Amino acid sequence: MTDNLTALTITAASLAFIHTVLGPDHYLPFIVMSRARKWTIYKTSWVTLLSGFGHVISSILLGTIGIGVGIALNKLEFMESVRGDLAAWLFVLFGLGYMSWGIYRAVKNKPHKHIHYHGNGTSHVHEHTHLEEHDHTHKNNITPWILFTIFFLGPCEPLIPLLMYPAAKNSSWGVAQVSIVFGLVTILTMLVLVLMASYGLKFVRLGKMERFTHAIAGATILLSGIAILFLGL
Repeated sequence: MTDNLTALTITAASLAFIHTVLGPDHYLPFIVMSRARKWTIYKTSWVTLLSGFGHVISSILLGTIGIGVGIALNKLEFMESVRGDLAAWLFVLFGLGYMSWGIYRAVKNKPHKHIHYHGNGTSHVHEHTHLEEHDHTHKNNITPWILFTIFFLGPCEPLIPLLMYPAAKNSSWGVAQVSIVFGLVTILTMLVLVLMASYGLKFVRLGKMERFTHAIAGATILLSGIAILFLGL
């Protein structure tokens, strides 16, 4: 069992890494929201870690409970599939709503000019926006908790089959080891990808398109949900 468990653990780590990298929904939402809402590296990190933990722990709980009560693998996978569809639709709805708000905000935030006249007869033109001067999007922010909820509902599809082998061998430690390794690799991969991309985006200047960052973030999340639903990503 020891050799088999070692091989299974390596497989779990490999699948966790590949599953995360090939699933843009694991990192794109955090990258675009971090840029749009101007999150600090600290906030971006804890939102990613919290959501990643919720993403992994929900599948671990479902798998261990299913194993404990003797639910067959095909039924567990069906339950994960249902959760996956639910999470994808929540991505679509959240992305659509956030994109719509972002477009509205960008339109309202269109730069406009005022002419200021001085007592000596001279004048100058002042261009500004109102929303940027009174931007409080960082306050009372429920976005991290929305992301956490969606990720908690989202399944880790490769994990359930991996748990079945040590469970069949009555190895509680095997189940725990596979779960911990899969979870840690998934969460750390998410964090590294998010932080690398977020750091790189700090040097990207959108110019006049900057006011559309919220709309772009919403569209990205919307497309992530569509990709999950129709492309199986």
